[in-house]
Amino acid sequence: MGNGRKGTALGALVLIVCLGLPAWASECRQDQVNLRGSWGEARFSVEVADDDAERAQGLMNRESMPRSAGMLFVYPAPKRVGFWMKNTLIPLDIIFMDNTGTVQHVHHQAQPGDLRPKFGGDNIQYVLEINGGLSRQMGIARGTQLRHPAIAQDRAAWSC
Repeated sequence: MGNGRKGTALGALVLIVCLGLPAWASECRQDQVNLRGSWGEARFSVEVADDDAERAQGLMNRESMPRSAGMLFVYPAPKRVGFWMKNTLIPLDIIFMDNTGTVQHVHHQAQPGDLRPKFGGDNIQYVLEINGGLSRQMGIARGTQLRHPAIAQDRAAWSC
């Protein structure tokens, strides 16, 4: 690399460090999800459950959860998934999404200890659990889009 190119590359690096990363570089993070719909946008800090053990544990035995927090369940491929509330101590909204991150169904206010499974459809790949009642308060419904790096960006309804 010639001196001119080194100087240009170094200058670009200095600009990034001084000015910070562009907004698009921080929009998708592993520890958060963004949701958008006709109602506006929302962001939740999330724990990601992307293996069998993490998905089985879920939010069991938690006595509380911050309002802006949740858990994102990631499956390797779309399928029919059911959620129950065994050993879950707080009411939850369970938001079911397809492989594009588009909401297909919302189960509102799943109650602690309820052993009846809640299903969201046959082609679900992502499920977001948030505090019960927030989906209705915010307007999260069928058609809402979720953005997260776990969603293959070539098919994401809302890409990073």
